[in-house]
Amino acid sequence: MNVYTTDKIRNVVLLGHGGCGKTTLVESMAYLSGITSRMGKVQDGNTVSDYGKEEQKRQISISTSVIPIEWQGVKINILDTPGFFDFVGEVEEAVGAADAAIIVVSGKAGVEVGTEKAWELCDKYKLPRFVFVTDMDIDNASFKNVVEEMTEKYGKKLAPFHLPIRENEKFVGYINVITEQAYRWSGKEVVECDMPDYSKSYLEMYKESLMEAVAETSEEFMDRYFGGDTFTEAEIRAALRNNVMDSTIVPMSMGSSILCQGVYTLLDDIVKYMPSPENKTCAGINLKTNEIFEANYDFAKAKTAYIFKTIVDPFIGKYSLIKVCSGVLKTDDLMYNNDKDIEEKIGKIYVLQGGKPIEVGELHAGDIGALAKLTAARTGNTLSTKATTVKYGKTDISTPYTAMRYKVPNKADIDKVAQSLQKMSHEDQTLRIVNDAENRQTLIYGMGDLQLDVVCSRLLNEYKVAIELSEPKVAFRETIKKKSDVEYKYKKQSGGHGQYGHVKMRFEPSGDLETPYVFEQEVVGGAVPKNYFPAVEKGIQDSVQKGPMAAYPVVGVKAVLYDGSYHPVDSSEMAFKTAAAQAFKKGFMEAGPILLEPIANLKVTVPDSYTGDVMGDLNKRRGRVLGMNPAGDGKTVVEADIPVSCLQGYCTVLRSMTGGRGVYEYAFARYEQAPSDVQEKEVKARANKVAENAEE
Repeated sequence: MNVYTTDKIRNVVLLGHGGCGKTTLVESMAYLSGITSRMGKVQDGNTVSDYGKEEQKRQISISTSVIPIEWQGVKINILDTPGFFDFVGEVEEAVGAADAAIIVVSGKAGVEVGTEKAWELCDKYKLPRFVFVTDMDIDNASFKNVVEEMTEKYGKKLAPFHLPIRENEKFVGYINVITEQAYRWSGKEVVECDMPDYSKSYLEMYKESLMEAVAETSEEFMDRYFGGDTFTEAEIRAALRNNVMDSTIVPMSMGSSILCQGVYTLLDDIVKYMPSPENKTCAGINLKTNEIFEANYDFAKAKTAYIFKTIVDPFIGKYSLIKVCSGVLKTDDLMYNNDKDIEEKIGKIYVLQGGKPIEVGELHAGDIGALAKLTAARTGNTLSTKATTVKYGKTDISTPYTAMRYKVPNKADIDKVAQSLQKMSHEDQTLRIVNDAENRQTLIYGMGDLQLDVVCSRLLNEYKVAIELSEPKVAFRETIKKKSDVEYKYKKQSGGHGQYGHVKMRFEPSGDLETPYVFEQEVVGGAVPKNYFPAVEKGIQDSVQKGPMAAYPVVGVKAVLYDGSYHPVDSSEMAFKTAAAQAFKKGFMEAGPILLEPIANLKVTVPDSYTGDVMGDLNKRRGRVLGMNPAGDGKTVVEADIPVSCLQGYCTVLRSMTGGRGVYEYAFARYEQAPSDVQEKEVKARANKVAENAEE
């Protein structure tokens, strides 16, 4: 592949709902540009961008892939992203690296949740965008409906560049709104034709809205427009380019990816209207001077690059996907990674065509490529020179809240599973592994059930190890509400030295649920010698780890040793420790034991129309709604306190309730007394654990 300078590069991300045709559109682009000699199909598992085994098996995109396309002397880096919400981390990484976006909408399905989310992402990252309506070869696909729906939703900024021509229910051609010329497909050729009468009224309407948008670009144009003057094609195109760049106009075109119709003009429009990196700004911090380093994709400045994605594949190896922010990156360059404090020599430089690495000599500022075998590098790291050490801000990645407990059935595979999951979490920023030592469980966090299912499947098929997922254990606590006064005498006689320990103790709530226990002694007259006090405390210390009610950790107990007796020969630290432990079990159960459950503070962001459903569901889950706050854009944040045990499976429920529009986050808040029915159920379920504890 040729080396391209900054002005000849376009970085374009494809966004849209799952199944709207992004991967098929890439396939069509690859075929037209000569990368492939025949078009692959998602159903056949032979597309350029869906190269992963899981993607081919499930027929969906799971990770972002980069497809560089050469078109009219320009390199277009197409980033094909997943449409399913479980893989939103991949989309966020791609959007952070792109300079413009194409929002793909199915002409049959119309505007979907994924379309709305794609638009929001473009707004967040200030990306210029096109809307491409695909599936136009399907009978009931309607370009007009999509235009109307999106105009109603997002205002007049949408400008259709083309209109479809249909004959006998078939998609046969298009009308160029700017030139007012009709074309039809004849085999692989596009030929001029007469415009159908039914299209003239639509053309007039769309041309008028386009002229309005062009007129608004300058006062001179506005005066000419109101004076009844017409603009030349060159003036229209120049004004449109400026408007597309600052997102005041969003062009809409359409076609059929499967039939390669409308894709040729889309590639032309990307080259004509979408910005090259030299039109974008980019800044980091120069760590040597503590000043802002304005890279701005300038090839003359010091070499810097940002790692926006990592691929760790057992078959193709590890690749760090980079976007060059300044300078020209060449083979054998020495680059310093400040995050890891390591200087590494760059070996070969590649551009990835899906899963196929193609070696290139150098990458200019603004280009996207891949570096192999950077051992220490991780997603979000910055590569720069030691002389000019630069750091760029990390891309915002969504926090995962769906957790499952995992176990490794084959004990011999434990280390291999840990290493494999670590590699996968380097690749996927929304995958987190948490060792919950307190509850003796290992948790795997993701964006949703589908993502965790893919992780299990990949472990089995690619890394040849298996894990079993189950619901996580909830971290209940045990405490007391009343006071108790108990004594316990531990006597054992078995020839020679016996065992003797006798304690009298009081137990009451300490009022501090942060600490397990408070130990005090009020022994007078040496009833229990001082040297046995630590043994008594050790007995309490061991006992609070697994409470006598449901074998959960104990908190908020005050234990007072006030009397007892000892034997000059038979008493030992062991005997007093055992006596204290038994006194604790007895005293705890007599002091009104209760179970405490963890409460989380939950924030659910949903469109206003769903707030009633969300609040109703939270009430069913024992949630207490604390308030509702407007979040702008017709959305509301519902805040509630809810038991952690009631959040299991909430991701799936919220998505189905809100059509995928709702998002949530939560954080641990405090412990509260569990209702009696929850306590009874938990005590019953944990009876065998308590029995095991008693035997110990």
